[in-house]
Amino acid sequence: MTTENNALRPKIDQTIETGFDVLTHENETDKKQHVIRHVDASLIQFHFCFRGSATFHFNERTYSLPILDEHVLLLYNPQRDLPMELDVAVNTQLVTVLISIKKFHSLFSQEAEQISFLSDENVDKKYYKDHVFTPSMAVVLSQILQHQPNALMSRLYLKGKVYELLSLYFNPSEATDIAECPFLVDEENVRKIRNAKKIMLARMSAPPSLPDLANEIGLSLKKLKEGFKQLYGSTVYQFVLDHKMNHARQLLGTGSYNVNEVAIQLGYSNSSHFIEAFKKKFGTTPKKYLLSVSS
Repeated sequence: MTTENNALRPKIDQTIETGFDVLTHENETDKKQHVIRHVDASLIQFHFCFRGSATFHFNERTYSLPILDEHVLLLYNPQRDLPMELDVAVNTQLVTVLISIKKFHSLFSQEAEQISFLSDENVDKKYYKDHVFTPSMAVVLSQILQHQPNALMSRLYLKGKVYELLSLYFNPSEATDIAECPFLVDEENVRKIRNAKKIMLARMSAPPSLPDLANEIGLSLKKLKEGFKQLYGSTVYQFVLDHKMNHARQLLGTGSYNVNEVAIQLGYSNSSHFIEAFKKKFGTTPKKYLLSVSS
């Protein structure tokens, strides 16, 4: 692996087998972060943007390709190396799978003719595909992102999850068996939970109450709470609060807003509540943070 000293380092960087790696990147800073990694021509790249956005750069940044929230980008170019070089936006979570064409063929040998970029006419051609991933894939991605890399049997766990993810990618209509939360087996429930996330982030300065949110997305309050925690790893309001605090740090980092202005933008009628939440999240007050970035 090749990285820069100031690059965003992966939270998980696990070699499953030779020519088969899984990585996760989470930008929890107040600025976009750079990722660079050598990827040779033998590897197929799958990039899943679970949250946020990022931009891939190619040919010394002469060409760029964005990846958006809840999208998956497949990249493969058998004619030349295709290094990972991307700018990762604030509050973004990415899962990347790198797998050699040889390993991939061994997994899908019987289904190869059904996979377009493995067909005889495309075997030597570059292949890019970008689309929204399914709710079942979102559940598996959530489990990968919540996994602790130093956990017992970590490699085996990730191997199973990546196999599940790839099978869902190439057969999206196939239901996944999620023992941790049977409620999330229903893709319609997952769509509703994802919609809840979008609603809360769009209205984070004045979010609806949980009963109102549950009614708006068509789920019971109990299922909203349980499903959101399973999919995103936190309660609804904690998820929104984390997003608000990261956004606050971004605004303060621009130097264009004072503490009261940021508090108002985020929907705080009392700036002392904003200051308390910011300090709890980052260990410093907004004013001290503002002074540190403007000095």
